[in-house]
Amino acid sequence: MGVACGPAGLVVVDIDAHQVQVPDRGQLLPGIPIPEQVQLDGLVSGFDTLALLAAYRGETSPAQDEHTLRVRTPSGGLHVWYRNPTPSVRYRCSTGSARHTALAWQVDIRAEGGYIVAPGTRTPKGVYRPEGSARRPAVLPEWLQRELRRTQHVIEHKSLVEPVAPAVPAPAHRGGRRAASADRLIDPLIALVAECAAAPEGTGFSEKLNRAAYTAGGLVAAGHLDQAAIRDRLVRVAHYARPWQQSRNEKIVDDALAVGSVRPLHLKGRP
Repeated sequence: MGVACGPAGLVVVDIDAHQVQVPDRGQLLPGIPIPEQVQLDGLVSGFDTLALLAAYRGETSPAQDEHTLRVRTPSGGLHVWYRNPTPSVRYRCSTGSARHTALAWQVDIRAEGGYIVAPGTRTPKGVYRPEGSARRPAVLPEWLQRELRRTQHVIEHKSLVEPVAPAVPAPAHRGGRRAASADRLIDPLIALVAECAAAPEGTGFSEKLNRAAYTAGGLVAAGHLDQAAIRDRLVRVAHYARPWQQSRNEKIVDDALAVGSVRPLHLKGRP
């Protein structure tokens, strides 16, 4: 089961533990230079970079925050759930490897426009299990609020020009009423993503792409769409709207497809 972070007032720190090559120290904590005398030999994951950031600020790492809901992921990562104490301030999603907006290497932020897997959810890769005794999100700590603002996670309100975007055609010859019904549901959502090309920010791009991919995941799980075909279509329209963040686009699509697939979306009148 997936939870839409924005409407729920959530800011989730998504700590990854992927076995990948550690980048140059200048890319570990965006905006914070790490002196050469600081030993980084044991740094291998987002747990380490987040602990380093917390140490720089004299704070406890969110991974060790026993006052809020923490959920262990099947891949060994950790989702640390917080409540946004100021609804008028909206935070954007990010990935730890992003060039423009990132908190720390291998640390993602799930907020406005993002989805997070609910604790207790079973997936083909395993179960998302709560860790510790806390079962409710605590208020986002002030130091993290400052860090998110410093790293450009705050969404600034800007007036938008009415977008004019080309239509994004559905693949031909998918055949059958099931595919036609699925197209009628997914096509308007994909068109909204395409319209985001009219402005570089402030269009709700991440939220719209998440919604389209989440819906597509449910349709795939119910057998109404082909996963490879709809993923390709979503990625293409995302790259059209935001060509400078292709890695992030693909992560948004893949994550939302995975979350959506947990809940098959059966069309009305269909099993």
